[in-house]
Amino acid sequence: MIEPGLPELSIRTQAELLGISRSSLYYSPQPPSPEEVANKHRIDEIYTHWPFYGSRRITVVLNQEQNMISRPTVQRYMREMGIAGIAPGPNTSKPAPKHKIYPYLLRNVAASFPNHVWGIDITYVRLHGGWIYLVAIIDWFSRFVVAWEVDQTLELPFVLVAVDRALSLSTPTIWNSDQGSHFTSSQYLERLLAANVQISMDGRGRAADNIFTERLWRSVKYEEVYLNDYQSPREARLGLSRYFHFYNFERPHQALNYQTPAAVYAVNNQVMLYSTLRKESTLQ
Repeated sequence: MIEPGLPELSIRTQAELLGISRSSLYYSPQPPSPEEVANKHRIDEIYTHWPFYGSRRITVVLNQEQNMISRPTVQRYMREMGIAGIAPGPNTSKPAPKHKIYPYLLRNVAASFPNHVWGIDITYVRLHGGWIYLVAIIDWFSRFVVAWEVDQTLELPFVLVAVDRALSLSTPTIWNSDQGSHFTSSQYLERLLAANVQISMDGRGRAADNIFTERLWRSVKYEEVYLNDYQSPREARLGLSRYFHFYNFERPHQALNYQTPAAVYAVNNQVMLYSTLRKESTLQ
């Protein structure tokens, strides 16, 4: 660790000992430009409304709105945002080299009871001057959000926090994800294998396989995120915490015959588990 005020060693000497460039020590990360923030926010809105739009169509929409931007820039932004159009073709959610890919187990299979199938996904959440990322794990049968977490980067640890939290509550039969690098990483897969979970991964270019989570993102964004201009990651976390409690325990769900996800999730689970989940939701 570099210590600017260390009297025994100069910054130059410390940098040489650590094998890093001295110039890098004076680099101060620059915040994203207002133009980048605005374009990413608009891409998020377009994608949330039309998740089948890929980079080509999103670029056309932006240019029609006088946001002059090239397709390569849109593609780069979409990669940084972790999104891909629900359509055959290039997929921006790619596994890292040498990461293991598991087959898709849910073709012609419907979730038929709580903890039968869980899905996990990551989405972009806008802030006033930037963005954060949200990961959530949802029970497909009840639509119950078992666990979620946010972070300012797309690094792996926040995903593992959500996975650990979910597995501390229960264990699904099948756990589904896309083939993104988070979900093909050894740290992630080891947790699922240790829990004796059957691992399922969407086919490339088949984001629709995780449609329940895509629908959750629409609800989160239209009912919470787009109604609030979060000023900071902390404010976003508080807002999302309130929303997920509302979504799980208070919001009637049309597809569930107007029951709440928590009520349906609790049907085949112990009363103690239901109480634990309610407490967990309010504490996040």
